[in-house]
Amino acid sequence: MLGSTGSIGRQAVDVLAAHPETFTVVALATGSNAALLGEQAERLRPSVVALGDESRAAGLELPLGTERVTGPDALERLSTRDDVDLVVVGTGGVVSLRPVIAALRAGKVVATANKETLVAGGHLVMPLAKQRAYAIATSRPADPFASPLAWLRPIDSEHSAIWQCLVGERMPAVASLILTASGGPFLDAPASLEAVTPAQALRHPTWTMGAKITIDSATLVNKGLEVIEAHWLYDVDYGAIEVVIHPQSVVHSAVRFVDGSVKAQMGTPDMRLPIQYALTHPDRLPSPAAPPDLIRSARLDFRAPDEARFPALRIARDAGRLGPRASAALIAADEVAVARFLDGTLGFTGISALLEAAVERLGQNGAAEPDVDELVALEREVRGTFETERFGATA
Repeated sequence: MLGSTGSIGRQAVDVLAAHPETFTVVALATGSNAALLGEQAERLRPSVVALGDESRAAGLELPLGTERVTGPDALERLSTRDDVDLVVVGTGGVVSLRPVIAALRAGKVVATANKETLVAGGHLVMPLAKQRAYAIATSRPADPFASPLAWLRPIDSEHSAIWQCLVGERMPAVASLILTASGGPFLDAPASLEAVTPAQALRHPTWTMGAKITIDSATLVNKGLEVIEAHWLYDVDYGAIEVVIHPQSVVHSAVRFVDGSVKAQMGTPDMRLPIQYALTHPDRLPSPAAPPDLIRSARLDFRAPDEARFPALRIARDAGRLGPRASAALIAADEVAVARFLDGTLGFTGISALLEAAVERLGQNGAAEPDVDELVALEREVRGTFETERFGATA
């Protein structure tokens, strides 16, 4: 489990702890939260842990029998251990691509919530997942592992929903993929988004998530990033990926088929559900999350997104069509923009302005399909260019 103390990591630990007879936790890794890492190690008793920030090591207390590994390649070493079958990636940033690539090359299953894995590195990781799947499909086409999605498993609720809708289906029968979006806290009000504050943007109406993804939901950039992910995960054209606003967040996404039928996946807005499905596929286990009450839900609303009010969705689509370098510039710029919005040096509407500038200036010059080193360098260039430049009013 990489990123065990973050939002996804903590919920994944809950899922793992609820099924001790099914899962053995071999390794936990985090960046700096030594105290929580120690608590998780006491709870799950892994063989090994990794703490990225060595200055916090003095605060890390481990149970007897758990060792600690260090070094710049610690995540890659954990992800390729002989006793590891599945790697859960809850870390952020393009640097997480290295352990993902290493794990897939070593024949490990990867369940990832890291958006850079596909938005910046889809051209690097999907061929590896396909190679693993095709090697099995040649002799055992009905095997669940004959699908690339069995090797690179999405944790996002939307992509988990599409994945579940596609089980047993053939891609030529798919007309389009439908990604649902809650619309965030500013779906209808206020009329102007210029002066909204971080506190307002962090009040998501249906989901409890980390600060970064909550702001991304408020701008709808998260949905644009998911469009790019869908393009890589399911090998579909951008024109066949729809986005629909669904404020109740009960229908997590859907698939439209060529015969006109639509298959949707529904569930309580609780990230433990897609996390658990990624861990147990193709099986299902009882979940700690309550099922949706369709009677109490009463109604399910759907509407088209307002791309004039939320231009980040359009900007992300355009970046995806331009290619991996543009989408990598986009997601790196989003990290910068959200951090600046939260610290008060960038206004809410400045987020989309910064994203568009990053794609235009840095997303089209350089290798069309950059390798990991080039992606890391591009991320640094984006940060160096946009961490201080002014875009719109501050919050």
